[in-house]
Amino acid sequence: MATMNVSLPDPMKAWVEAQVEGGQYGNTSDYVRDLIRRDQNERDQIKTLQTAITKGIASGISDRTMQDILKEARSKAKAAKDAL
Repeated sequence: MATMNVSLPDPMKAWVEAQVEGGQYGNTSDYVRDLIRRDQNERDQIKTLQTAITKGIASGISDRTMQDILKEARSKAKAAKDAL
């Protein structure tokens, strides 16, 4: 595992230490790794959402009514629920 030194202002350092002392994390490295994992997940979710938005825009305007779309969505949701 690689080592990285990070400089923090005193209030941030105190915050990190408080999180560790609170028992949520074993040490400051655990806390930083958790923050990085959360950032990675958030960025992946944003990328997925942006891809879906781009795909939707590129697909053009639908000729289906809102009622048709809702009916299909409800049907898919029910099928997914029944599959559990």
